[in-house]
Amino acid sequence: MYDRILVPVDGSETAALGLQEAIRLAKSQGSALRLLHVVEDMAAYASPEAATLSEQLLAALRARSEAILAEAREVARKQGVVADTRWVEVTGGPAGEAIVEEARKWPADLIVVGTHGRRGIRRLVLGSDAEHVVRSSPVPVLLVRAAAKQA
Repeated sequence: MYDRILVPVDGSETAALGLQEAIRLAKSQGSALRLLHVVEDMAAYASPEAATLSEQLLAALRARSEAILAEAREVARKQGVVADTRWVEVTGGPAGEAIVEEARKWPADLIVVGTHGRRGIRRLVLGSDAEHVVRSSPVPVLLVRAAAKQA
């Protein structure tokens, strides 16, 4: 049984699919949900020009985090599941590290992650937070893959 389910959300379609699966699990098992958004603030320091706007950019990133979490919490609430929310900031490292760290701290019994299911060079170039979570997680990870696009 999974008493505590951690669900990373980023506003994407794949994260929404992961959230839906986590909600189904939470309803069937009476689990607590924690919705997590990772603010990757590296963009605020990407160039000298950006540094002058960094506080404004960080404020915008934080506001976006709150909006993403509020929307995800509302989706869960409408389906009868109470979820708490948390956002964390990372500079540099992958968001996957922050997800695994939150799973340890909370502590989660399961992490449910939406994934694009990229393979080959696209995964190497774009990276994969889901893969990092799977490799590093101290608890089981359920990957919810986006539907394949029709050609």
